[in-house]
Amino acid sequence: MTESSTTVAVLGTGIMGAAMARNLLAAGMQLRVWNRSREKAEPLVEDGATVTESPAEAAEGAGFVLTMLPDAGVIEEVAGGEEGALSTLSGGVWLQMSTVGTEGHERLAALAQERGISYVDAPVLGTKEPAESGQLIVLASGPEEVRERCEPVFDAVGSKTLWLGEAGAGSRLKLVTNNWIVGLLGVLAETISLAEATSVDPARFLEVIEGGPLGLPYAQMKGEMMIQEDFPTSFALELARKDAGLVLDAAEAQNLRLTVAEAVAARFDEAINAGHGEEDMAAVYEAAKPRHG
Repeated sequence: MTESSTTVAVLGTGIMGAAMARNLLAAGMQLRVWNRSREKAEPLVEDGATVTESPAEAAEGAGFVLTMLPDAGVIEEVAGGEEGALSTLSGGVWLQMSTVGTEGHERLAALAQERGISYVDAPVLGTKEPAESGQLIVLASGPEEVRERCEPVFDAVGSKTLWLGEAGAGSRLKLVTNNWIVGLLGVLAETISLAEATSVDPARFLEVIEGGPLGLPYAQMKGEMMIQEDFPTSFALELARKDAGLVLDAAEAQNLRLTVAEAVAARFDEAINAGHGEEDMAAVYEAAKPRHG
């Protein structure tokens, strides 16, 4: 492999992007990083990354550009703008690993096609801890001819990669999975709230479901955060609300009404408006908890 083929430009070094970057470095890849707030990228220098002044500088001569940014609008600007990554990505592959929904994916895929860039739609399942330990699940979709080339990158950041066909299939499956997560969070918050309101120890509820067919490790983790009302950020509530919005947009485009997702999105809004947007998404409980007095 040439140096350029093992050079990855990571654009977006927030909670997820920084963790993925460290795992790429640990796998022996050359790494350039860029973030809108440079101070979030600087700590990666100690791990061996090079911080660049622009997305274009990061992408120049790289084998891959990996985007891990909040939404499609930001990614369009970072990838396609005057100093955008695609302006210097010659012969490299764009790994779009953010959650952008169906319409967002279509815009980004069109941008890649305009620039003649190989584009892989590969959102991930997992939050801070799986990202840090390289245990993300990669939902990859794109040209079959670049699949083998991409595998070392995906293997470095994830424990499992599903190849799903043409680009766009990854984003659609991510939306379906996110709808499940949104529903779980909403009903878990209300279940913990109901326990509190009816003088039931909510820890007993978690004990009842643990290890059985009704139990989920996810419920144990998020449920404990709700009981303690302590929400260290693994995945921010405001980002979960963005993802819920993408689910609802996709459903609306198919004339489908998702009333549970609508209700949980409204709960997200309540908690965000109460000041919990940057806390973990389990902070949706703050909108559902009993009001005493």
